[in-house]
Amino acid sequence: MDFETVSYDAQKNSLVILDQTLLPGETVFLSLTSITDIYEAILNLRVRGAPAIGVAAAIAMAVLAQNIKTADSGEFALLFMSSKKYLESSRPTAVNLFWALNQMEQVVRANTGATVSVIKELLLKKALEIKENDIAVCRSIGENGLNLVENGDGIFTHCNAGRLAAVKYGTALAPVYVGAEKGYAFRVFADETRPLLQGARLTAWELSQAGIDTTLLCDNMVSSLMKRGNIHAVFVGADRIASNGDTANKIGTSGVAVLAKHYGIPFYVFAPESTIDTACKTGSDIVIEQRMAAEVTDMWYKTPVAPKGVAVYNPAFDITEAGLITAIVTEKGIYKNLGGVVFGGSETVYAKG
Repeated sequence: MDFETVSYDAQKNSLVILDQTLLPGETVFLSLTSITDIYEAILNLRVRGAPAIGVAAAIAMAVLAQNIKTADSGEFALLFMSSKKYLESSRPTAVNLFWALNQMEQVVRANTGATVSVIKELLLKKALEIKENDIAVCRSIGENGLNLVENGDGIFTHCNAGRLAAVKYGTALAPVYVGAEKGYAFRVFADETRPLLQGARLTAWELSQAGIDTTLLCDNMVSSLMKRGNIHAVFVGADRIASNGDTANKIGTSGVAVLAKHYGIPFYVFAPESTIDTACKTGSDIVIEQRMAAEVTDMWYKTPVAPKGVAVYNPAFDITEAGLITAIVTEKGIYKNLGGVVFGGSETVYAKG
């Protein structure tokens, strides 16, 4: 597990990602230099997870900038913005994608009087800062989250918000990794997370590789497990957090939150502050990506498991309402749910505890 999910290859001037579509069967790192390959990698989840997408987008813009062949700063800016706009269309829900691309755009706008070569150097420096900051942020999230559980607790997680969803540590699983470094022994339960099976393919893989006690279960087994008393807390990530505390995360998250509420299990959302979108008032304002039908009917099977032409409902995410969330954990602290407006408002719902 001594690798970074997203990195920069200086010799090849390329974005390097672990191709998560091939896990757990193959461990393949892709070296990407063209905008079409990078777009395809983000769209088709070769790189996924809000923090990892953000870092990948930042490095991608630095790589693409190096390949722009003009000495005219105005022309460079136009070509840069064209690439940025194209990458923005790859995944509409993950706010970290837009956050990272905007960070890179600001470098260009703040240095309009500089030469193109200097702007390129500054873009690469910024991209690498974003990558290193992701590692530090996730480590801090892990430290904060460790205060919510005790050694030996059973932790349930949905989808993958571990190190595969970031450069290292991850978000929701960061407390598990930080805890392991300190001698804690958690038992993690991961559901398959249909239809793309991020829990089965990714979470179970990375935790097993790290030597963490891990149990895999089907999505429809969650209630049974919770009723048995095996779960002490639910840890999930988020692709976007609205200002009222509603969160968008992988489809099925809201159902887990409802079950956790029923059984009296604390439900925690882990994300960097960059995932908070204060311009987004509620979860209703979040655009939910609709995925292809084949992910449900064909992808994991030798022959289709559904009748040809049947209508398929396949949203990538759902909205977990703030009232179902016990606390949101970021690198800056633990925001406990007190009800009302959360981020960017005159009142605060989540008070640091």
